[in-house]
Amino acid sequence: MIYDVVVVGGGIAGLMAAIEAKNDTNKVALLTKGNLFKSNSSLASGGINAVLDPKNRVEIQKHIDDTLKSSYDLGDRKTITYMCERAPFIIKKLEAYGVEFDKDDKFNIIQRSFGGGSSKRTCFIGDKTGSYITQALIKKARTVGIKFIVNNFIMNLTKLKNRVSGVVSLRRFDSSVVVYPAKVVVLAGGGYAGIYRGYSTNSQDYTGDMHAIALRAGLNLKDMEFVQFHPTGMSQTSYLVSEAARAEGGYLINSDGDRFVDELEKRDIVSRAISKQISDGKDVFIDLRHISLEKIEKKLPSLQRAALMQAGVDISKELLKIKPVAHYSMGGIEADMVKTTLDGLLVCGECASNGVHGANRLGGNSLLEGAVFGELAGKEALKISKKSEFLPIDYSVVAKDLKLVDYIFDKECSKNFNAMRVSLGDIMFKFAGIHRDEMGLLKAFDYLKYLRKEASRLHCISKERNNNVELISILELRNALEVSEAIVLSAIKRKESRGAHSREDFPLSLKKYSKSIILKEFQKGYFKLWYSDCKFLEKIRNKLRRI
Repeated sequence: MIYDVVVVGGGIAGLMAAIEAKNDTNKVALLTKGNLFKSNSSLASGGINAVLDPKNRVEIQKHIDDTLKSSYDLGDRKTITYMCERAPFIIKKLEAYGVEFDKDDKFNIIQRSFGGGSSKRTCFIGDKTGSYITQALIKKARTVGIKFIVNNFIMNLTKLKNRVSGVVSLRRFDSSVVVYPAKVVVLAGGGYAGIYRGYSTNSQDYTGDMHAIALRAGLNLKDMEFVQFHPTGMSQTSYLVSEAARAEGGYLINSDGDRFVDELEKRDIVSRAISKQISDGKDVFIDLRHISLEKIEKKLPSLQRAALMQAGVDISKELLKIKPVAHYSMGGIEADMVKTTLDGLLVCGECASNGVHGANRLGGNSLLEGAVFGELAGKEALKISKKSEFLPIDYSVVAKDLKLVDYIFDKECSKNFNAMRVSLGDIMFKFAGIHRDEMGLLKAFDYLKYLRKEASRLHCISKERNNNVELISILELRNALEVSEAIVLSAIKRKESRGAHSREDFPLSLKKYSKSIILKEFQKGYFKLWYSDCKFLEKIRNKLRRI
């Protein structure tokens, strides 16, 4: 089947893009690696930022300023301004799609404080905001006629000269390699924080697939060193203890009973403060005992259930032990708003890096980013598809992917790919996590080289092609290792501390490094990195205007 627009990713960005790209006559498909309800968007708990009155220029400017401040001088003002100004209209659109935000007795949307924000601007639905938004968008997408193609693992893009022509996909149920030709492709498949397996709120299949695909297609990645560690994950399971818990008045205390940080500071600051307490030999807890049971049941019901089921803790009476966990990746595929330098390829959501977050994301801006730039990508996709023709598929790419799948099935293997994924998570957290230095990063890079060599020799133990979980896991591991090298190399190059990137051997932020790091894989396993500034971004924009 051919489609005018193929969207990859079933989170808020992908769903918004698919809805906006659809009209009465075209065909739009949304491809997902797993099922529709497994996205990080559906797990996002706390809320979505927006100034609700589009005429309130003072508050909108504060939202812009807070986002710029949180970016540590790496945010792009144009992109941030667009997002903040579009936010009120996005909330209205989501309400029209059936999202019912929590409201007061006068039916006004309630807003809570979030870390790094100077005003209450976070709209929410208890502590399950993302889940309710994605459910509403799935219903809307079905209503407008989006074709859902689930359980498809995207292997590569196909292109002719400098224009995308489709995607190559692996169907889970029979391990077949299939091609979906398209006039426009939108990548919205999420981030790479799942690489930190065992230390992440993300599902383990968020392994940077979109970024690996982009590298193989010759695109640049940007700001890959910036991985946000959420301050509060459950110590036992890494389950996300939403910022909503602190927004509703929760305290962070150590095992001495002392509060040691402003709970609503920016996430990088709170995460490092907690990490220091733990390294000093103290446990850290979130304390909600002073909050009424009625408020907990109304505002934090998911956390209440999860704490009881996963940790055996009644948060209305007991302390809940927490730790920082990898949560969000600010780096991604280089883009101007949603456009890339490959014609017909658009990117949005967490897999994109358009300067909206810079070195650190403001709490509450992730769902907003997905909705705003998903909407924009969909509008652009519709516009481009109307004036474009289908291009021939480069079957040499398809042949390589077929050969790779056959190779993975072909031979016997005694290596444990699951142990390798756990080792990858361990090494990335230890040496490329919250605290970094040159020696540790070099150790990580050497180990990644070793793992990449070992992963190239992995084969499926089971040769059954129907629903073979090993095959996808091996391909994910290959992608994760490619992206991990990009993270580590970028972290080595940035010889300073800035936002979510903390170098113990270079603790200061330096003005000369107020630039993004761009990375390109010019040959498999060989990367080129360089610093770029606003002038470089303007060159990209000028090029895109001529396309």
